[in-house]
Amino acid sequence: MEKVTTITSRTVVLPVENVDTDQIIPARFLKATSKVGLGSKLFADWRFAADGAPKPDFVLNQPAAAGASVLVAGDNFGCGSSREHAPWALYDYGFRAVVSTSIADIFRSNSLKNGLVPIVVDAATHAKLLAAPGAEVKVSVADQTLTLADGTKAKFPIDPFARYCLLNGVDELEFLLSQEAAISAFEAKRG
Repeated sequence: MEKVTTITSRTVVLPVENVDTDQIIPARFLKATSKVGLGSKLFADWRFAADGAPKPDFVLNQPAAAGASVLVAGDNFGCGSSREHAPWALYDYGFRAVVSTSIADIFRSNSLKNGLVPIVVDAATHAKLLAAPGAEVKVSVADQTLTLADGTKAKFPIDPFARYCLLNGVDELEFLLSQEAAISAFEAKRG
């Protein structure tokens, strides 16, 4: 996993509430066991017409969205089934953080395990973000702050172990493997 310390990016605003994981990555794409390429299927039913042509009015198909790595979404983002493919698709597309007033627990956990930072902010901060699509923001994982273009700073919660993993660029397995000497010493004492 790549280290995640600071993310500075323009935002893409998707002001839709209750975006579930089937909307993020439709079930027909869940046969994939690789994370690579899932970004092309992100929001597939919203992004593309039945013939595969991009829908010009969908936010990710607009030129202003190109290169942005922070998605600002409506309330209750990532609800629905527990598919890990949802954060995989967001990450593969290029997003590194998702901001909302609430993020579903399983989606949040899956995101943190895959290097995608789920950020929950208060309603006032969220309203500022929704009103300013494309504004530049800065995410500090170390300080657990989101800084808006106008200087507003919002603290966000993050599990301490997940924060450690993000800052050090290790997933749970890599962390356990890094503790091999301590584990062996403990097992040797047990006899």
